Amino acid sequence: MVTFRPPVAEQRFVLDHVVRLAEITSQDQFAAAESDMVEAILDGAASLAANEWAPLNRVGDTNPPRWNDTVVTMPPGFREAYRTYVEGGWGTIAAPSAFEGQGLPSTLAFGVAESLGAANLGFSLGPMLTQGAIEALVKHGSPELQAAYLPKLVTGEWTGTMNLTEPNAGSDVGALRSSATPAGDGSWRVKGNKIFITFGEHDLAENIIHLVLARTPDAPAGTRGISLFLVPKFLPDGSRNDVHCASIEHKLGIHASPTCVMSFGDNDDCRGWLIGPEFGGMRAMFTMMNNARLNVGLQGVQIAERATQQAVAYALERVQSPRASNPEGGPVAIIEHPDVRRMILRMKAQTQAIRSLVYAAAGELDRAHLGIEGAKQRLDLLTPLAKAHGTDVGCEVASLGVQVHGGMGFIEETGAAQHYRDVRITPIYEGTNGIQAADLVGRKLVGDEGAQMHALIADVRSETKNAGLLALTDQISTLTGVLVKASTDDRLAASAPYLTMVSVMTCGWLLERQGTAAAGLLANGEGDSAFLKAKLATVNWYLAHIVPEASGLAASVAEGGKGLYDLTAEELAA
Repeated sequence: MVTFRPPVAEQRFVLDHVVRLAEITSQDQFAAAESDMVEAILDGAASLAANEWAPLNRVGDTNPPRWNDTVVTMPPGFREAYRTYVEGGWGTIAAPSAFEGQGLPSTLAFGVAESLGAANLGFSLGPMLTQGAIEALVKHGSPELQAAYLPKLVTGEWTGTMNLTEPNAGSDVGALRSSATPAGDGSWRVKGNKIFITFGEHDLAENIIHLVLARTPDAPAGTRGISLFLVPKFLPDGSRNDVHCASIEHKLGIHASPTCVMSFGDNDDCRGWLIGPEFGGMRAMFTMMNNARLNVGLQGVQIAERATQQAVAYALERVQSPRASNPEGGPVAIIEHPDVRRMILRMKAQTQAIRSLVYAAAGELDRAHLGIEGAKQRLDLLTPLAKAHGTDVGCEVASLGVQVHGGMGFIEETGAAQHYRDVRITPIYEGTNGIQAADLVGRKLVGDEGAQMHALIADVRSETKNAGLLALTDQISTLTGVLVKASTDDRLAASAPYLTMVSVMTCGWLLERQGTAAAGLLANGEGDSAFLKAKLATVNWYLAHIVPEASGLAASVAEGGKGLYDLTAEELAA
C-alpha cells in the first residue's frame, strides 16, 4: 500500500488564492486564525490522518463493523484513533466558542476534514454527521437543548446522526410515517423505523444523539407536516432510551461506516425533544443536509486525492515497454507513456478543480456567517455544484486510478479498487446528483430567473483571460436564458449536462486564478518553484482539455427533453 501524504501545500494555496482566507480572517470574528495557526492546524491534521487514520483504511474495509443483538462493534484500532481525534480537539475547529468550540473559519475545518477523509473515508463519516447535527442545533435548538447536548457533540465525546430515510420514503421525504406524540412533560414519544442511518450505532462514543424526522398528531400531509426531534441513545438521567439498531447493511463500499436500520419506540417509550417549532422539521433538516452536501462534495475530493497519489506512485514504479517514440530506448516507467501521462494529468487537474470548487463554497459559508452581502446566495448556488460535480469527478478519478494500475487495479490488495468502491455512494446519498441538478435549474435558476447565475457568469468574465473559458461562459449565459423559460420536462432533461457546464466554468475560473498567482510567484522567485511549476502546468491542462469538453455539452442542454418520451415505458423496457 502507498503511504498517504495529505496535500497540505495544495490546501494552503487554495485557501490563499481561491478562498482568499486573509479577507475572512481580517474580520474580528475570525481574527484568531492567524497564518501560523492555519499552518499548525493543517500540519497537525495531516499528521493524524497519515499516521493513525490511513493505516486503518484497509482494516475497516476487510474487517468491517460487526452487529450482534443491537450492538455494533467497530474494527480494531478505531476506538483508539477516535479517542486521539477527540483529545486533539479536531471536531471543535469551526464550532461556536460558546459550546466548547474554537470558533475558527469553516474553511479550516474543511482542510482538516479533507485530510482525515482521504486517509479513511468510511471512518470520517461519523465526525461528518456529528458536524451536521451541531449545525442544526446551533441554528434551531432551544437554549436548553443546546446547553445539554452541544458541548459534548462539539468535542466529539458524543456523536450525532441524521434520520430521514424510511423503507417507503427514500428521496420522497414527505411520505415518511414515523410519528411523535406529546408526553405531557415537554418531551415526545417517537415511534418508527429509519434506514441508511450512518453511524446510527457504534462503540466509539458514550452517547449517540439522533436527529429524527417524524409527524405529530394531525400534522398536514407531505413535507409541511414534518417536525424534527432530538432522540438520545442515553437519556439525561443516564438510562437507556427505547431506540436500537435492528441491523447493519452489507455494502459495496465504505465498509468501515456502519449503515444502520434504526428502530424507535418498539416498547412505546422512546423519548425525544422537539428541535425548532412543530412542522419546522424540513427547515431544520435542510440545515443539516446543506452542511452534509458540501461535505459529500469534499468526499469526492478526498477519494480523488487518495486515488491520484496511489496511481502516480504505481506509474512511477511500474516499468513496461519502451516509449513508442524511442523503441530502442529500453523499457520505461509507465508514467512516460503518453496515455498514462494523459490519465495522470487528468486525475491531478480534476482533483485540483473540485478542491477549488468545494473550498470556494466553504469560503462563502464563512462569509455568510460574517453577514457579507451576497455570500448566502452564492453559497446556495455553489452547493449543488460542489456536491454533484465533486462526486461525479471523484468517481471518474477513482476509475482512472484503477485503469492506471491495469490488471492490478482490479486486484483488491493494491487498494485502487477500494477507492472506486468507496466513492460510488457519493453521487447517491445526501440527495442524488440528479436531485442536485434539478435543484440547480429549479429553485436556484427559476427561483430568481437566473439572476444569481448571471452574477456568477459576470464574476468569471471579469477575471478570466482564457478564450475557451470565455466561450463557455457565453454558452452558459445563452442556455440560462433558455432554461428559465423552458418547460419543466425540458429543464429537468437538460439539468445534468447544464450543471456540469456551470461547474467546469467555475472550476476553470478558480484554477485560472491559481495559475495567475503561481506565474507571478515564479516570476518573482518566490515560493516552492517545483510546486508552482506543477500548479501552472496542471491549470493549463485543465483549461486546454476539460473546458472544451464542457462546451461540447451545450448541444445536449439545448435539446432538452427531445426524444426522451418517443417510446412508452414498455417500449423502452423491451
